[in-house]
Amino acid sequence: MSLDVLVVAPHPDDAELGAAGAILALKAAGKRVGVLDLTSGEPTPHGSLETRRAETESATRVLGLDWRGNLNLPNRSLEPTLEARQQLAEVFRELRPVWLCAPYWEDAHPDHTAATRLVEEARFWAKLTKTSMAGEPWHPSRIYYYYCVHLRQLARPAFVLDISDYWDRKAEAIACFQSQFVTGRDETPSFLERLRDEAAFWGKMIGRPYGEPWTTREVLGLSTLESLL
Repeated sequence: MSLDVLVVAPHPDDAELGAAGAILALKAAGKRVGVLDLTSGEPTPHGSLETRRAETESATRVLGLDWRGNLNLPNRSLEPTLEARQQLAEVFRELRPVWLCAPYWEDAHPDHTAATRLVEEARFWAKLTKTSMAGEPWHPSRIYYYYCVHLRQLARPAFVLDISDYWDRKAEAIACFQSQFVTGRDETPSFLERLRDEAAFWGKMIGRPYGEPWTTREVLGLSTLESLL
């Protein structure tokens, strides 16, 4: 199997929170898209391994993913070790994605920052020759970073993707994770309502109903100006 895009997430639900709009837009454009969760995401206050697996399967169906996997690295103590780097690089060599998507590199959650470092380092390792790693060398051409941060700060994205046509399905995918975002939460507005408001804010920034912020460490190139809003 080869993918056009692989979204790497620290935990099941992070890809849905930060990248589901892009995933749905890419799928609508005929691209092959996968998600690799690095950990189980458990334990959590209202979740369990069985619950999270069922929620992940439901969200996967909503997104229509071509592939989803889990590296089963330790939740809450994810670290960019050499062993984890090799495991991730071997997935890149197997799936051969053209683009990678990773969490934004600044966050209060140590698992998120560790995940970003792992993606960047494994991307480099995946192209190495004369190595004991499984698979043939491969180097994804780009890393794009999505926002699922735990810091109360305003994102400064490189671009905002119009997800107006996909917001309802993104919200449906996020709502699959009831144990994380609904159960035990007694707040007004609700967590899901706040996410809608955030998406509407980013939509306002580009003159559309809903938007999804993204950034990159590398310079963006355009072959045409027709996609600019």
